[in-house]
Amino acid sequence: MAGCRSALPGPRVTELAQNRRPYDERTVPMSQQIASPVATALAEAANAAGYAPSIHNTQPWSWRVGPERLELFAVRDRQLAATDPDARLMTLSCGAALHHARLALLAHGWSARVRHLPDPARPDLLADLVADEPVEMTPDAVRMVWAMRVRHTDRRPVSDEPVPPAVEATLTAAADGLARLHWLTADQVVELAAAACRAGEIAAEDPLVRAELAYWTSRSAPAGTGLPPDVLPARPPETTVPARDYGSPGTLPIGPGHDRQARYAVLYGDDDEPTAWLRAGEALAAVWLTAVGEGVSVVPLSGAVEVPATRGILRGLLSGIGFPYLVLRLGIMGAGGPPATPRLPAERTVDVDRT
Repeated sequence: MAGCRSALPGPRVTELAQNRRPYDERTVPMSQQIASPVATALAEAANAAGYAPSIHNTQPWSWRVGPERLELFAVRDRQLAATDPDARLMTLSCGAALHHARLALLAHGWSARVRHLPDPARPDLLADLVADEPVEMTPDAVRMVWAMRVRHTDRRPVSDEPVPPAVEATLTAAADGLARLHWLTADQVVELAAAACRAGEIAAEDPLVRAELAYWTSRSAPAGTGLPPDVLPARPPETTVPARDYGSPGTLPIGPGHDRQARYAVLYGDDDEPTAWLRAGEALAAVWLTAVGEGVSVVPLSGAVEVPATRGILRGLLSGIGFPYLVLRLGIMGAGGPPATPRLPAERTVDVDRT
């Protein structure tokens, strides 16, 4: 693992630092460019946030760019009404986008102040982000933005190389202040596996959940969203904790491996309400981008969180000291793997206020 950080190549990082545009592939169209450097940086940050992970790649967010602030809104049309009726996972997904926007703004040379759920009269306004003052762009910020671009979900079994304890400590620290990570013992993983299996059975019995999953894994999903076949396993992988049944096989080759060296962790916090879910999404993004730099694969497992009964089992694994937001499978991944999922174009997610 001494060479894991070489996944972020030095020459490329230097190039990005010189260009100050580490997210060129999703730059805001010229029609949305603004004269003010601050507003342009905010628009670029909102656009870069489109790389964030989301449940079934629904990307349930939109941004409004003002002269000195960004506003993050939930897009209810892309909420999973059957799977996620309380909007836990939608809000968590938007929190990951918030983290990416703040990070991208920092890489652009600006600090920011964030308010979560700033206006009770507008519940879909999840956060606003106000540009504060220019700051020196650091190589660490550029590396993290580079990680945003290469991060993806690889559902294949992980390799036989264990995750070093020092890396686990680094990932735990990445979540600190936003949420917490509880690393499961071997016995707790067995309990998690049973809970995930039960959650899968409950989901399979619900026609609305099945129809929702079929929609987001088919060509019916809006262009730039959803889970295409090349990111879904061609057959059920050999994993200790059962993976989600997507209803039909994808085209991603699985190979002969088993995830015996995978580590499982529960992302959790003290509260079970929208602000906590939003911050959990920020924590997820921070952990995941840190994992990219450490050569560690992350697979979010939300099935056991989606069902109230199995969510209660997860809380029991936490000894009742917190509320579970998401389960993560972590491990050292081999070569190759699936491509990144598609993304909505900027004009679908970023609205520039020209008043």
